[in-house]
Amino acid sequence: MARDYPLEKVRNFGIVAHVDAGKTTTSERILFYTGMSHKIGEVHEGDTVTDWMEQERERGITITAAAITCFWNPSYMGKDTSFKHRFNVIDTPGHIDFTSEVKRSMRVLDGAVVVFDGVAGVEPQSETNWRYAEEAEVPRICYINKLDRTGASFEKSFDSIIDRLSNKAVRLQLPIGAEGDFDGVVDLMSMQAYKFEGEMGRDVIAYEIPENLKADAKKYREELVERIVETDDVLMQAFIEGKEVATDTLKHALRSAVIANKIFPVLTGSSLKNKGVQLVLDAVVDYLPSPVDLVPAKGTNPDTGVEEDRVASDEAPFSSLVFKLQVDPFVGALSFFRVYSGKLEAGATILNAATGKKERVGRLVRLQADKREDLKEVYAGEIAAFVGMKEVKIGQTVCDPEHPIVLESIVFPEPVVSMRIEPKTKADQEKMGIALSKLSDEDPTFRVTSDPETMETIVSGMGELHLEIIVDRMKREFNVDASTGKPQVAYRETIQGTADVEYKHIKQTGGRGQYGHVKIRVKPLEAIIEGAKIKNNVDREDHFEFINNIKGGVIPNEYIPAVKKGLKEGMERGVLAGFPLVDVSVDLYDGSYHDVDSSEIAFKLAALNAFQEAIQKARPVILEPIMKLEVVVPEKFMGDVTGMINSKRGSIEAMGERGQAKVITAKVPLSELFGFTTQLRSLTEGRGVPNLEFSHYAVVPRNVQEDIIASRK
Repeated sequence: MARDYPLEKVRNFGIVAHVDAGKTTTSERILFYTGMSHKIGEVHEGDTVTDWMEQERERGITITAAAITCFWNPSYMGKDTSFKHRFNVIDTPGHIDFTSEVKRSMRVLDGAVVVFDGVAGVEPQSETNWRYAEEAEVPRICYINKLDRTGASFEKSFDSIIDRLSNKAVRLQLPIGAEGDFDGVVDLMSMQAYKFEGEMGRDVIAYEIPENLKADAKKYREELVERIVETDDVLMQAFIEGKEVATDTLKHALRSAVIANKIFPVLTGSSLKNKGVQLVLDAVVDYLPSPVDLVPAKGTNPDTGVEEDRVASDEAPFSSLVFKLQVDPFVGALSFFRVYSGKLEAGATILNAATGKKERVGRLVRLQADKREDLKEVYAGEIAAFVGMKEVKIGQTVCDPEHPIVLESIVFPEPVVSMRIEPKTKADQEKMGIALSKLSDEDPTFRVTSDPETMETIVSGMGELHLEIIVDRMKREFNVDASTGKPQVAYRETIQGTADVEYKHIKQTGGRGQYGHVKIRVKPLEAIIEGAKIKNNVDREDHFEFINNIKGGVIPNEYIPAVKKGLKEGMERGVLAGFPLVDVSVDLYDGSYHDVDSSEIAFKLAALNAFQEAIQKARPVILEPIMKLEVVVPEKFMGDVTGMINSKRGSIEAMGERGQAKVITAKVPLSELFGFTTQLRSLTEGRGVPNLEFSHYAVVPRNVQEDIIASRK
């Protein structure tokens, strides 16, 4: 079996945006115009293809990233199907509670279409998604949607992109009309106007630019040309000499600039009114990269530790990254993966480079949201799923056993909200354990732990809605009835000072005794300056650093891992209220041992006790998660809302305007925000709209710290 589409004609891209900017509506139009569906589903009617979960259709939001494959022949090529391209599209969530879906998707995408609400412009989650794309160096096209709505403004939305995201954005289109008069777009590359007629706007009709827009089109066309030639020395020279640059040459140069993240073209339209989506798809073909346009994937050979490349080619050794797990009630466990190089047949044996274990591939499937299509083979650049893989986890590399490689994994944000959960009946108890295990495998920002004192099960996530959806899924998908406690804040502990402690663990009860002696120094963990190297004797992990300064064998090397193990155990439970410790550096600089009585357990206990004593002396404090809060309210409620924010220990950072409404931006402790949405609705007659996003951890005030400690006793 051979590849059915050349790699140069493959586009892996995501649809990303703030909640309610029109991502799913845009995705539905993509499916319709590419012929993958014969009816356009609408979010408000609950019949979309990509929002297939019951919870998504009930709430009108995207919860899980959905992958779809479709084929597009650029509208300017007419019926010449030799130009048809293959799209692997991922529709991602916009709600902050499901931000991990965006982050993991960015890791495996080659490009993104970032959708903006034409009324609101750049919103909080737009900024977060943009930051994820920046981190992953994903080329982007901007699409200002909903230009038909009252209050919509292309220019204001464009300015918000320039001000809040990037000054590399440039107009590729202009709208024809606005709000109820929005009628089409002007393309500044072809200098043509376009309208959308026929069934659901299927027919793209080109015509002459309206007279009232010709001056603006000429002005912004010149700006577009200048921005493009700035990225290419040869074109810049020709431009300076006054030579006319051909449109095809400009398109080629713009494509190179987009792929290099030097320019972000901005398009516009109204997906709901079926205007503009086909031209966005044309732009995906023209300007977003195929897998061969990007630098080879980099990884490390687990056997030699040497860095290696994997070129996007079917002939290279097979390598892929697992970026999502999902439990399907009909086919079982699905492991979504992106192929970076090589090809893989169903029935072949692959290596999990993270665990060193080999596994036989039973079934391979292509994904169409909640539908599956069996495959015999997958190729470089494709997105597919394994069925029934037992050991694989998110972020692990699956590759050719003869050519092992570990690709860069995916880093997820820490959960900030926790709550107690318990089964309602004994029959639910066993099922709950299985359900929580599978759901935590699917979602790396959902954690399950057990409180060692109360033996209660604690679940943690990114927000109240996140945990609410998890409990709902347990009931619907796993038939588990569970009761939950009030959400709890995921506090942390750290230190603000330095302390030196010597501890000897000595036990003599007849026969062989126990002897472990350590001297340690604890201090706050400092951030590494970019580019600085970590010394060989420093073992740095996430939020913890172990420095081994033992000289002359005063503690034998075989006991050093036991010391580190004791310290790590101490990090799990702080001294103030039992919350996990973070950002602590421990220097083991002296100690002693006994030829007969010393053992690993003795040194582990010595280190644990020394650590707990040192932490108590090093000015321990409790940290709390601080949220970035943005509230959009009518002007008459501004005073009431700012007063409420101040009463919740919030600090207001900015006040601005968005259309006819006012925008308040503040930083507020998460512990003060439970039930905030209900309070806000009551205060603003239901017209206030909040947006929450995790910002950082900060030290809690002393009076609040005392209350937290008292509540834990």
